[in-house]
Amino acid sequence: MTNNIELHQDTRDIQATDAAHHLHPFTNSGALNAKGARVITRADGVYLWDSEGHKILDGMAGLWCVNMGYGRQELVDAAQQQMQTLPYYNTFFQTTHMPAAELAKELASVTPDDLNHIFFAGSGSEAVDTILRLVRQYWVIKGKPYRNIVISRNNAYHGSTLAGTSLGGMGGMHKQGAPLVPGIEHIRQPYWYGEGADMSEEDFGKACAKALEDKILAVGPDNVAAFIGEPIQGAGGVIVPPSNYWAEIQKICNKYDILLAADEVICGFGRTGSWFGSQTLGIKPDIISMAKGMSSGYLPISAVAVGGRIANALIEHDDDFNHGFTYSGHPAAAAVALANIRLMKQENIIDYVANDIGPYFQQQLQEKLADHPLVGRIDGVGLVAGMALVKDKETRELYPEDIDIGTICRDHCFSNGLIMRATGSRMVLSPPLVITRDQVDELCDKARQCLDLTLESARKLGY
Repeated sequence: MTNNIELHQDTRDIQATDAAHHLHPFTNSGALNAKGARVITRADGVYLWDSEGHKILDGMAGLWCVNMGYGRQELVDAAQQQMQTLPYYNTFFQTTHMPAAELAKELASVTPDDLNHIFFAGSGSEAVDTILRLVRQYWVIKGKPYRNIVISRNNAYHGSTLAGTSLGGMGGMHKQGAPLVPGIEHIRQPYWYGEGADMSEEDFGKACAKALEDKILAVGPDNVAAFIGEPIQGAGGVIVPPSNYWAEIQKICNKYDILLAADEVICGFGRTGSWFGSQTLGIKPDIISMAKGMSSGYLPISAVAVGGRIANALIEHDDDFNHGFTYSGHPAAAAVALANIRLMKQENIIDYVANDIGPYFQQQLQEKLADHPLVGRIDGVGLVAGMALVKDKETRELYPEDIDIGTICRDHCFSNGLIMRATGSRMVLSPPLVITRDQVDELCDKARQCLDLTLESARKLGY
C-alpha cells in the first residue's frame, strides 16, 4: 500500500511535469501552474480517485460523455480485439472496414426519422464543422450557392475549432477567435429564467422563435442555408427551452425551406431519456451531430447523421465531397462505439433514464436543493440539469461577476468529493446514465453541503 508521503510526492512530481509541458484547454495556464492540477488516477462506475486518494462522485460523466460509467470491460475488450485485428486504416480512397460499416448501420437503427447516412469524424467540434460544410454544399448542389448563411444562438456552444467557435455564441470565445468564419448570424437564446422578464414561458418561447424569423427576413430568406441549435443548451448552462419553442422553430424552418441542424453532441445517447434530444423535444432535424456518449468517451469518435434530403443530393451529385479526417471511422474507436450502443440496448439504458433514474434524479434535485437560498431555479430533463445561483431568489438578482459565485461553488464541490461544473452563475450536472438511486441521493447531499459552503464564502466576502 502506497503511503501518504509517497502519494503527495507523486502528486508534486506529476504537477511539475504537467506545468512544464502541458497546455490545458479552457484554462488560465499561469494560474493553474501556480496552483497545481488535480491528478486523477483511476475510475470505476460513477467515481474517480485522485493521486491523494480522494474518492470523487463524477456528477459530469467526464465532459458529459461517460454515459455507461467507468470500468466497462466490454468496451475495453472491444478496443483490444480491434487493435489486434486492424488497429487503423482510413476510409478514404473508396475503402471501408467492418467496424465503420457496422457502426453506421447501428447508428441508423437509433437515429430519428430518415437520418440514415453517417459521416464519421473524431470530435464533436469536427462533427459541427462537417454540418457547416454539408449544409452549404447541399445548396451548391441545388444551384443556390448564395444560400450560405447559417443562423445560431447567443450563448450556444458548438465546439472550439474556428467553425465551431463561429457557430457558437460565446463572447469570450469570439474575442479570441477573430476573424471568425463569415456567413454566420446569431439570435437570442431561449433562457426564460434569465431573460424572460415578466413574460410567460409560452410567450417567451414564441418571442425567441420569432427572433429566428426576424433574422431570416433581415438577411433575406434566399440567403439562409440552415439554423443550428442544441435541443438543450449544455455548456451554456443547461438551458431547457420553453415547451413550445422547438415547435415554433420547426414551423419557421419549414416556412422558409431552411435546413434544421440539431447539435446532439451532449443530448445524444440517452442523456434526455431518448436516444437523442430531438426525440425528447419533438424536433425533426435534417441533420444532426453526435459524439461524447457515442463511445461513452472511451475513445474519441463523432459522427453526423444525414437525412435523405441532404444525403440523396450528395449521393446523386456526380462529384467528390472534399471533406474528411485521417481518423474518420477509426476502426478501434468505431468498434468501441458499436459495443457501447449494443451495451446500452442490452441494459435498457434508455428506458432506465426515461422512466426510472431520470425522474428520480429530477425529483431529488427539486426536493433537496430547490429551496436552498442560493438556488433560483433548477431546470432539467432525464439526467441533465442546471441550477441558477442567485443573490436574491425573489428578484432573481445575480451575484456580481467579480465574485464568480459559480467557480466558488465548483471548488467547494471538488474539495468535498463531487464534480459539479460551473458555467457562469449556473451549476450543471450530467452524471453517468448508470448512476443508482443511492448514488443520486449521495450526489444531492454533497451538492447541498457545497451550496451551504458557497453561501458562507459569499457572506465572508461581504455579499
